[in-house]
Amino acid sequence: MIEVLITPHMVEKAKKKATELGKLKNSITKGEGNLAGFLGEYVAETVVAGKIKNTKHYDIVLDDETTVDVKTKRCTSEPKPHYSCSIAAYNPMQKCDKYIFVRVMNDLTKAWVLGELGKNEYFEKADFMQKGDFDPSNGFTCKADCYQVTIENLNEVTKSDTDTV
Repeated sequence: MIEVLITPHMVEKAKKKATELGKLKNSITKGEGNLAGFLGEYVAETVVAGKIKNTKHYDIVLDDETTVDVKTKRCTSEPKPHYSCSIAAYNPMQKCDKYIFVRVMNDLTKAWVLGELGKNEYFEKADFMQKGDFDPSNGFTCKADCYQVTIENLNEVTKSDTDTV
């Protein structure tokens, strides 16, 4: 897990993009997660040194052309290894090579790049949870059908050599 301090410039850029985006169709949080989602992309970008592309299938393209979709959750404390990294059940159709998971503090001061998994590996490891299911390991009640993998089952993200974190 890599801790990243969020800069005012990142927040400013993410707020602008979140406002432009508005509420997405099928948004579990009705658009309330847009700011954290865009911050998650900027945080991941600083760690892997890719280029943000923002397509409906992926968010970042790495130098080797690997496509990455960044999945971000908001949090109030440092993530624990047994916390889940979720992907909504309608998202498996995304055409990306891998996922990177990020947690962003609600106060927008810092974030954690939790880890990564290739798309196929994620769904091989994932547990399916239905809307309303309660996960006693972390106290989470699913807001929509989703797949979950715990942080401890992710691969470590390798920091880029750009040393921007």
